[in-house]
Amino acid sequence: MTREFIDINDFTILVEEAYATEVTIDSCHFDEPVIAVAFYGSGNVDLSVKYPDQERQFQHTKGLALSFYADEKVEFAHTVAAEKPLQCILIATSARNLNKLPYEEGEIFMTLLKELVNPRDHFVEGPHFWMTPEMDRIVDAVFHMKYHGKTKMMFFRSQMTALLSHFFGELATLQTENINPIEREKLYRAKQILLDHLDNPPSLSELSREIGLNSYSLKKNFKELFGLPVFKYLQNERLVTAHRLIRDQAATVQEAAWHVGYDSLSSFSNAFEQKFGYRPSQIK
Repeated sequence: MTREFIDINDFTILVEEAYATEVTIDSCHFDEPVIAVAFYGSGNVDLSVKYPDQERQFQHTKGLALSFYADEKVEFAHTVAAEKPLQCILIATSARNLNKLPYEEGEIFMTLLKELVNPRDHFVEGPHFWMTPEMDRIVDAVFHMKYHGKTKMMFFRSQMTALLSHFFGELATLQTENINPIEREKLYRAKQILLDHLDNPPSLSELSREIGLNSYSLKKNFKELFGLPVFKYLQNERLVTAHRLIRDQAATVQEAAWHVGYDSLSSFSNAFEQKFGYRPSQIK
């Protein structure tokens, strides 16, 4: 397990990564009240948030962006396992620092995360949603960054600013949408079903039946919520997953293609090159 703290202006950045061959609990807490946003990379690690007389559970966290308020009495526990490694980036600031944040960032927090600025409990869950492809790429780049010293700090500063910008931009969009909360949860479920079945996804009609939403609403609102049509999103996730497997030497090009549902190696290579600009065999 690696846990790195980086201070940038009045933000504290926590970059945490953990792998385990058997089930392991990784716990942490804060020394003072904070308002934070957590971004989860690959792994689908389970999260338990425990505070006086209460507990909140999160499962299937891969790709989750979660905002919250927490004080010193809150314990965060990740259950790490062989098939569920932890990759988490946390951007936090103390409530007392909101007015000190540069570039009117404090005002953005107070406007879009107002329930966290004036908390009513030890832990207050704020807005959460699945990250956009742009946010996914930033998180992935952070966990595969090879810079050191001043260059590393410059990289972190730029990426954390970009990550927060994407988060608040997406949050502002979601708060003005006409998608009701019940339908939004069904769309989140549809997204997770696709992620869980990259190699053999359901058809559109099958997916509609499984989540209890008609095909028209699924197609229209999935694109509005996640920024891509259903199967364009699926293709993007297939290729990103294959890229990660090949880059991490967890699979050959052929194995990666099979893992994400491509029967034809040439079709996989062509789609891969169209997305990334180079062939899968050229990954270093």
